Amino acid sequence: MKLNLQHIPRVKTITKEDFLNLYYKPQKPVVIERFIEDWPAFSKWNLEYIKAVAGDKTVPLYDDRPVDYKDGFNEPHATMKMRDYIDLLKREPTKFRIFLWNVLKEVPKLQKDYKFPDFGLRLMKGLPMLFFGGTNSHTFMHYDIDLANIFHFHFEGKKQCILFDQKQSKYLYKIPHSLIVREDIDFSNPDFNKWPELKNAKGWECELNHGEILYMPEGYWHYMRYITPGFSMSLRAITRNPKNLAKALYNITIMRSFDNLMRRIKGQKWIDWKNNKAITNTNNK
Repeated sequence: MKLNLQHIPRVKTITKEDFLNLYYKPQKPVVIERFIEDWPAFSKWNLEYIKAVAGDKTVPLYDDRPVDYKDGFNEPHATMKMRDYIDLLKREPTKFRIFLWNVLKEVPKLQKDYKFPDFGLRLMKGLPMLFFGGTNSHTFMHYDIDLANIFHFHFEGKKQCILFDQKQSKYLYKIPHSLIVREDIDFSNPDFNKWPELKNAKGWECELNHGEILYMPEGYWHYMRYITPGFSMSLRAITRNPKNLAKALYNITIMRSFDNLMRRIKGQKWIDWKNNKAITNTNNK
């Protein structure tokens, strides 16, 4: 048995009007295959190029270890020079990933290689972020704290993406007071005996190739697995739905602070309680 997933629609390219009417307004995902072929990044950006222009940068690395109460928000599990990390990616499978690596801050010259596309949304131009991963490394299923609209541009290799909208949260074993689901669920090959409610979730899937863009609507859950070593860049546009905006403000100002406070007060017992609550909430909904 597999997850109930439909293929994300694909288009070769798209006009602003069609994007807004067919995908943004109904809040549906889409893969755009050939939109950035006029970018210098399309022909230049690969792992060796990043190694050449950013090899001396020290980068934060993250793996798939479970959350520990002592971990700070987005605290890295290791650091490494970018050149050594890329050598590692190309040499062998590794669970170490880079996420939320700010292009403008770290290597400003890379900004010359891309343009901000006009999809009719106001992009947050100060926050272009890069994400790197090795073969079979993956992110936990999560949604972004600000519930932004995300344009995810992939470079080199292949990447599996699985998406769910917020209506599916009740089936996903969501951990309370957080943005993730149970971290021990393998969404590329889920155990339905252990996680029976997953069979009721309806989602989307695709494989991204070099130069393709995935549009993820506001607040979509997403799981990313690198089929081969590669990297992606995300551009973000602030949520326009008033309910999502209110939820984003709550996540940033209240939920995150409350969760950090409870970690300090209760330690690992807080993490264990949340993990158990994810199961009881989902199975007894």
